[in-house]
Amino acid sequence: MPARRRSIAWRVPLAACVPVVLAVGAMLVLPDWLGDPRLAALVTLAILLPITISALRGPLSPMMAMFRALAGTVTSYRDGDFAFSLAWPRNDELGDLVTAHNALGDTLRHQRQALVNRELLLDTMVQNTPVAMVLCDPSGHVVYGNLSARKLLAGGRRMEGMRLGSILEAAPESLREAVGRGGDGLFVVEHEGEEEIFYLARSGFRLNGRPHELLVLRQLTVELHREEVRTWKKVIRVISHELNNSLAPVASLAHSGRELVRLGKHDQLDKVFTTIAERARHLEQFILGYARFAKLPAPRPELVAWPDLVDRLRSQLTFQLDGPLPDASARIDLAQLEQALVNLLRNAHESGSPPDDIQLRVRRLPTAIAIDVSDRGTGMTEVVLSNALLPFYSTKRGGTGLGLALVREIAEAHGGRVALAVRDGGGLTVTITLPQ
Repeated sequence: MPARRRSIAWRVPLAACVPVVLAVGAMLVLPDWLGDPRLAALVTLAILLPITISALRGPLSPMMAMFRALAGTVTSYRDGDFAFSLAWPRNDELGDLVTAHNALGDTLRHQRQALVNRELLLDTMVQNTPVAMVLCDPSGHVVYGNLSARKLLAGGRRMEGMRLGSILEAAPESLREAVGRGGDGLFVVEHEGEEEIFYLARSGFRLNGRPHELLVLRQLTVELHREEVRTWKKVIRVISHELNNSLAPVASLAHSGRELVRLGKHDQLDKVFTTIAERARHLEQFILGYARFAKLPAPRPELVAWPDLVDRLRSQLTFQLDGPLPDASARIDLAQLEQALVNLLRNAHESGSPPDDIQLRVRRLPTAIAIDVSDRGTGMTEVVLSNALLPFYSTKRGGTGLGLALVREIAEAHGGRVALAVRDGGGLTVTITLPQ
């Protein structure tokens, strides 16, 4: 066990005790000699004060110097300089303070080095990513642009300090339009006779108390072409499957009809022709569904009263109206929204739900209108929910996978969105949200 350290007060040198001894002697002699105790006290103080200061200056000067050094290193730490360390030769309380101070400096120095390394790694990653990144301040000047941004927008030159508008003057027109209209979206740039597809994403945040905007431009040409090929392959598989399911029975029935004619069994031809007609109508509806999805025109919004839309739906399918309808009319494309709701109501009937449990509800939100179509059918699994809105995805036998995809297309064309949710107790709710 280390010996207990003595207090600093016991280490005052012997020279510092001399003024005390002189003071005691003076207080005993001077009153009798001067005849006035107060005058003796003043004389004693005047004589001993310089002697005391001189005697204490030597022993205390190293400690005062160390305190000044501690204050200086604290100032250096505040300025971000952690290269200083101190030394104190004595094993006392001040030595403990110096040791703790040096340990703090070591910790701050290591943390600073780790932070510098992380910043260097992050800067290397951002600089070398193929995604172009441009950070602008409130006045529109570029604060930061990585290598991809310099290559795409400034011919490889640095952009910091330049106005983004000036840089975009030499950029392709489609890029200027994409940046100028605001928001996120795709745009196409022609380069050496080839079309390059980019996605522009924007986000705002505050940096050092000031609003800044980050523009991210990502090239999607390869990914979109790869996805386009996959989509076309899936379309071809679906169409081939449906055509085969319709044409193979037709060919077989035609052969059977020819045999019936040869055998003179004309009374059985009516069933053959009826089946051929049914398969032909099914194939026609299948082709019309694809054509409707591929050629959906831009919506033509008009003011429509909600009771009028509900009456049109009731004339085609049965359902229960849940709650009152909004008093204000909706600005929608009546034909398109009707088609979307008919698709949802038909899906609800085909889900196995009792007809009385199929409900339509219209809710007014602060800035939007929500239309819910609910049922008590078999519902959907998590896998089906995540894929249900994709074109050509279907779990129904003979389904085209275009019903919900068309609903999504119509909702997004109106500036809205579609959401699916499994209901407690079974069933599904599909919600179309439209801005108002």
